[in-house]
Amino acid sequence: MVLEKLGESLRNTLNKVTGSLFVDEKLVNELVKDIQRSLLHSDVNVKLVFNLTKKIKERVLKDKIPSALGKKEYLVSVVYEELAAFLGGEEKPITVEKKQFKIMLVGLFGNGKTTTAGKLGKFFQKRGKKIALVSTDTWRPAAFEQLKQLGKQIKADVFGDPKAKKPEDIWKKFSKEQKKYDLIIIDTAGRDALNDELINELNTINKAVQPDETLLVMSADIGQAAQKQAETFADTCKVTGVIITKMDGTAKGGGALTACAVTKAPVKFIGIGEKIDALEIFKPKNFVGRLLGMGDLEALLDKAKEAFTEEDAKDMGKKLLKGDFNLLDLYEQMQSVRKMGPLTKVMDMIPGMGGMKIPKEMLQMQEGKLDKWKYIMNSCTKDELENAEIISTARAERISQGSGCSLKEVRELVKQYKQSKKLMKMMKGSGNQKDMQKMMKRMGGMKGLGGLGGMMK
Repeated sequence: MVLEKLGESLRNTLNKVTGSLFVDEKLVNELVKDIQRSLLHSDVNVKLVFNLTKKIKERVLKDKIPSALGKKEYLVSVVYEELAAFLGGEEKPITVEKKQFKIMLVGLFGNGKTTTAGKLGKFFQKRGKKIALVSTDTWRPAAFEQLKQLGKQIKADVFGDPKAKKPEDIWKKFSKEQKKYDLIIIDTAGRDALNDELINELNTINKAVQPDETLLVMSADIGQAAQKQAETFADTCKVTGVIITKMDGTAKGGGALTACAVTKAPVKFIGIGEKIDALEIFKPKNFVGRLLGMGDLEALLDKAKEAFTEEDAKDMGKKLLKGDFNLLDLYEQMQSVRKMGPLTKVMDMIPGMGGMKIPKEMLQMQEGKLDKWKYIMNSCTKDELENAEIISTARAERISQGSGCSLKEVRELVKQYKQSKKLMKMMKGSGNQKDMQKMMKRMGGMKGLGGLGGMMK
């Protein structure tokens, strides 16, 4: 999970609230100290931490509690609201409303600008935009080749000239091609530090490109130095937003997130993995909801839309309610679920699941099991996939040998399939189908603090 240690620490803190008989000043003081400790360990500036916790304490002890909420629920909601405001409040998305929209990426060496250019291209491709990637990095010899490989991966056009001496010359050379594209992403050169040479270069390329958005790419492991870097880049080339990379690693990340909020350079995206599609829009409220174990239904639905077509979802829904799905259907659904990302990340998005303290090792083991089940299914015949009931001991032994999995694992898959089918048949019972549909409607209506109820139980 992104900022896993911070999330775990904050959830443990809120568990003290839910486990208490009543809310008094002593409990609030303990809560505030725990939050301070959690944020300081995540590299958040000391002054910012104390300002935040002061607001939380004042609101909880002095504000009139809404009649719809109890003291515990109100305390949790205050923590949620103040943390979200602390990280920028409302999301500030990039809207590409015209052709030849230009996004220029700036930043120091090692922060992942070139990789981010490819991810950003993929992100907007999914939204129907025709993309071009432009390398203006004349300092790092491999930059253009790296961008070409990323362009090939996402099937986007890439422009550059490794022999050029000046970035603005590369841009001018490409200018005739611009009209073909909805969005142009420009990768610029970096340095080990923001020196006069880089400042002059960025000013020159900025004048030549005249970008609609200038995004600072910053690594999550930068710590409290993030604030100074964000401020300097903002003053130099009018940064309109920030992309924070490596948020999935061991980096604390708190310094980078809060520095951006303070310098009024909003975080637009966060990088959450190495894969080309591991980029998310940064939505402070959703992000805090995930940290606190409330889940993020919006992100979960977005990922589901990418993994499942509407037609497939309807077809599978009919089969599940009839109880007549087979191993082939199960196989297809497994493939789609895997597209949504690692189980650990998917679980964090489900309201209430983040606070259940399911060991990461158990989820990783379950992912390994899914891999083995895939091998087993690949070793089944079409008849066996369409009707698992015919898998006898002799067939199971053959499947075991063909897949490289144990006989026990083959039987486990068949057992899992039969249990799932039995459960779906039970759902056909009188009233159950309607109850299920009502439940799904309620889930669809969950917004904002929808996860609070689950935390208070």
